[in-house]
Amino acid sequence: MPKAAAETITIENWKDWQAKGRQAQLVDVRSATEFATAHLPGAINIPLEQIELRTADMSATMPVVLVCQAGTRAHMASSLLADCGKNIIVLEGGTAAWMQAGYTTVRNTAARWALERQVRLIAGLLVAAGVLLSVLTSPWWLIVPAFVGCGLVFAGLSGLCPMGEALARLPWNRERKKAPATAPPVPKGVSCACTWDVKR
Repeated sequence: MPKAAAETITIENWKDWQAKGRQAQLVDVRSATEFATAHLPGAINIPLEQIELRTADMSATMPVVLVCQAGTRAHMASSLLADCGKNIIVLEGGTAAWMQAGYTTVRNTAARWALERQVRLIAGLLVAAGVLLSVLTSPWWLIVPAFVGCGLVFAGLSGLCPMGEALARLPWNRERKKAPATAPPVPKGVSCACTWDVKR
């Protein structure tokens, strides 16, 4: 028997819920790095691949609103949670629609692109460059796309991504550190604990 379509709400509906103080739990099902790049205020992160194992982290009394980048993964998560006994709702349009509407997002990292997206871009450029150079110059350049392919297979099997870890260390992916606060001025007539007031 086919499952019923997931209940959905729009971005404007969600804003209206917030304005009226309606209680709901917002769950972002994207990866941790996507979540860190930009997410809706108040959201918690439960990646899609963990969603069935973490139903205990979801509210049993409030509606659980699922959000992703554009809505696809949220609908997939809703299907996986169809029999969990919770009130599951999908936020249509996702984070992309929220940002397009100009609403505030929370950022845990300086990068505006998720690491996964950066890895896909770099891997694609390396493969394209390797193939092009192999056609124009030497077949030995096919080693580059072969190396990238092996790296992606390794990342998929192990859950480790050396390229992602390397990109995470680049300046634009590092959290910007705030300048240390300056010490308050010492009032006249009061000596610092770190100095000696020697009178001769």
